[in-house]
Amino acid sequence: MAVKDTVAKLVEGKLLEMGYELVEVTYKKEYGNMTLTLFIDCDKEGGVGLDDCELVSRTVDPILDEADPTGGAPYHLNVSSPGLDRPIKTQRDFDKKKGTKVEALFYAPKDGTKRVEGILVGWSEQQVELEVKGKTKQYDKKDIAVLRPVIEF
Repeated sequence: MAVKDTVAKLVEGKLLEMGYELVEVTYKKEYGNMTLTLFIDCDKEGGVGLDDCELVSRTVDPILDEADPTGGAPYHLNVSSPGLDRPIKTQRDFDKKKGTKVEALFYAPKDGTKRVEGILVGWSEQQVELEVKGKTKQYDKKDIAVLRPVIEF
């Protein structure tokens, strides 16, 4: 089992108890050292803050030290929010972003373009529904490389 999958299994339950969602785990080389990054989210107003990241880091560090998911290989533990432009991948993500402007980037052109902006209006196991220029359009999830919020200031 890959390190990131092992780590997810080790910490996900504890994070849920604490009120956090484990969004993603990455384990990769950064600046010559291995870095294990946990991306977390929560439902509180304002989202994940520095205090949340510190709390999660302090909580999961002993769990990871005991389980040793890297087989003794040294790594740096990083805990972060997924960011404002977090890709929409799950039903929970959809529930949070329904009715907002999103962009879909396609693997291959659809209607002559590889990028579409619209309002996120529907979500199913197989498809995403966007309102594009006043018309509702359905796109197969398998054709979408990335679906993410459009950040407007």
